[in-house]
Amino acid sequence: MRLLPALAFGALALPLAAHANDPHSYAQPDQVVVTHLDLDLKIDFPHKQLDGVATLKLDWKNPKAPALVLDTRALSIDSVAAVDASGNTQPLKYALAPADQELGSKLTIEAPAHPSQVRITYVTSPEASGLQWLLPAQTADKKLPFMFSQSESIHARSWVPLQDSPAIRFTYDAHVAAPKDVRVVMSALNDAKHPLDGDFKFDQPHAIPSYLLAIAAGDIAVKETGPRSAVYAEPSVVDKAASEFADTEKMIETAESLYGPYRWGRYDLLVLPPSFPFGGMENPNMTFATPTIIVGDKSLVSVISHELAHSWSGNLVTSAAWRDIWLNEGFTTYVQGRITEALYGKRQSDEEALLSARALQKSIAHMPANSQKLAPEPRGVGADDALSDVAYDKGSWFLRTLEQKFGRADFDAYLKGYFDHFAWHSITTEQMLAWLKPNLIDKYPGKMSWDEVQAWVYGTGIPKDAPLPDSPRFDTIDRRRTAFLAGTLAAVQLGAKDWNTQEWMYFLDRLPDVPTLAQVQAIDAAWHLTGTHNAEIGMRWYVHAIAAGDKDVWPAAAEHMTRIGRLYLTMPVYGAFARTPEGLSYAEQVYAKAKDGYHPMTQQAIGRLFAKAKEKQAAAK
Repeated sequence: MRLLPALAFGALALPLAAHANDPHSYAQPDQVVVTHLDLDLKIDFPHKQLDGVATLKLDWKNPKAPALVLDTRALSIDSVAAVDASGNTQPLKYALAPADQELGSKLTIEAPAHPSQVRITYVTSPEASGLQWLLPAQTADKKLPFMFSQSESIHARSWVPLQDSPAIRFTYDAHVAAPKDVRVVMSALNDAKHPLDGDFKFDQPHAIPSYLLAIAAGDIAVKETGPRSAVYAEPSVVDKAASEFADTEKMIETAESLYGPYRWGRYDLLVLPPSFPFGGMENPNMTFATPTIIVGDKSLVSVISHELAHSWSGNLVTSAAWRDIWLNEGFTTYVQGRITEALYGKRQSDEEALLSARALQKSIAHMPANSQKLAPEPRGVGADDALSDVAYDKGSWFLRTLEQKFGRADFDAYLKGYFDHFAWHSITTEQMLAWLKPNLIDKYPGKMSWDEVQAWVYGTGIPKDAPLPDSPRFDTIDRRRTAFLAGTLAAVQLGAKDWNTQEWMYFLDRLPDVPTLAQVQAIDAAWHLTGTHNAEIGMRWYVHAIAAGDKDVWPAAAEHMTRIGRLYLTMPVYGAFARTPEGLSYAEQVYAKAKDGYHPMTQQAIGRLFAKAKEKQAAAK
């Protein structure tokens, strides 16, 4: 266990975190910091590229700094110039280094005169890792092309040259030219009544980190869901989405009652095509969401409460490095649970907490020791790899432990004070702990020791006394599953008619990794899971049925894999197929048909999975 370094528990010098160099960025914020981005973009659908002009306002920290160093990935740089107060430009010398596979290419701009602004003219690559371009046939309504970004973790650099580190925050404004009839939205204040005239302007007055820079464009309709919220989606989807997310204003009000005012003005939602690789992305003012959470009964809207919760934990108070990402995701998952409990009841929030905890208990022992820590040593941990179940589920479990130890009222007061104190800053785990010790641990002595805190944050595994909520319905499901597997209860007697999504997930999650063929066939005959459009249930079902050798589910599993690009819901099914040579061959055929509809991140992940599977199968021969 790594011990907590010595901390000064007095006043915190918040800006210091912004000047620590990030191992996942070439930026040198101890030399110069970008404070504002003025972005001018032209969307070129035929060539799958953005023609861009980025003007960066700079705050020079070192009077002897010779250069501005930026992050890029696969950008074609046309020109770089200094811009003076009158708008006059002067060309600057620059060098674009060879590309690193993870970090991209370092852009070094010679600027010994320390201009207040630097302007870069560039073009993105059609294979930009942070953008996905869809043909009309790949959208729901099949009328117009669609483009969207996914900048987290370090993919903003693939469509804007900038200091791509969560430690560095900047405001931005943007002008975007697009074809007429296409609506453009960004992670900024959006106008639902904006004419589709091909000329869009945006303003983000709050300083945000680069991974929250976002854009989307396509055949997008709008429907208001409250006084400060609306749903944006393709026309055929927007009504269903607005119905599913009708409680958005209630979610905002619930979070405000717990943790203080919503500081961003509007909270809008964009439902993306199914190829979006994540459940949701907390882009300020405009959450991007997967359509897989629209199931008609609001059972999966916790994804929205999660992304909304980021408006406090993540967007307002941000992790300063990807090693500290649990400060975003663990805190947010905890707040999500509180919103879910307030709106949909303790049963649903407890079931969701148990689902994540049980899954983590099953998986954490198989992780490398460093990956089991909330605050791992940064060496060898990629930026995307930091977004693991440990950050989300162990982090939220730690906060639920604090709530239990200190009581909900005192913990709520602490957490609200934490958000207020660190608002609009990016912080490290150590800065969070330096606030935690005097304001919770020492303030209420005898309730939790500092050694216990360190064990959660820097230790491996999960502490033995970690509290779990009770769920009588899950207990009943456990008994019925055990009886079914023992052969003393028929599948039709499981009593699953009234199970909600979470209860089906729990039943399937705790089946044997490889059930018998007879068992999966009996479940399917009784409950007709093959072909379900509930993607959470479908993913779990197909993984087990494929493992059991049920080839009858293969076509439906292929449809699931082709329809859904969300990594979490697609990769396990590919993985199940890839365990056998015949299954791998089938998965490769499915992928060949589905590939063009997947996000670049999904394509990369599937490519790596196939390569590992082939290596393993070759070694077994």
